[in-house]
Amino acid sequence: MIRINLLAVERERKKAKGTFQVAQKLTIGCSLILVLALLFIGWRYWSLGAQSKQLDDEIAVAQKEASRLHTLILQVQTFEQRKADLTQRVTLIEQLRKGQTGPVHLLDQVSRALPPMLWLTELKQTSATEVVIDGKCTSLTSLSDFVANLEGSGYFKKSIDIVNSSTEALPTPPGELIKFTIKAVFQQPGELPESSTPKKGG
Repeated sequence: MIRINLLAVERERKKAKGTFQVAQKLTIGCSLILVLALLFIGWRYWSLGAQSKQLDDEIAVAQKEASRLHTLILQVQTFEQRKADLTQRVTLIEQLRKGQTGPVHLLDQVSRALPPMLWLTELKQTSATEVVIDGKCTSLTSLSDFVANLEGSGYFKKSIDIVNSSTEALPTPPGELIKFTIKAVFQQPGELPESSTPKKGG
């Protein structure tokens, strides 16, 4: 009588079937992982491409803005140069105008300061502000009045010097003539302090 162990064949079939199912599961799992990895790589590539395009657009906009700002900077520099030139011209014009009005004020104040019996023989400007005045008078009182009037005008500094004075005899009255030379420092009208501005009406 022949005996066949069917249980062993059944067990081998179950083993083969179980091994096939595990391999199939591993294959499906690896396939899913591979697909997911490809999807992530594709998404990442697309995302980096979009970011790169956005950065390129931002760089292009920034370059246009930089070019526009550079043009504005050049315009501002041109305007600043023009402003500096105009300021320099205005300053020069003011200096010339002050230089033109200075002699007028000088002569006006000297003529106003002249007392009776005193006349001038020469007036010269030795520097921008220094003035030398030669003249004659009949008395020392007239000379002192002249110096006091110049100092009181506010257009001369308070240090008016009588450089020299000499007496010249005359054959007719008043009998003598005083020749004098004084030195004074004239102040331009724009340089006058408020305290030295001449008062009107008194």
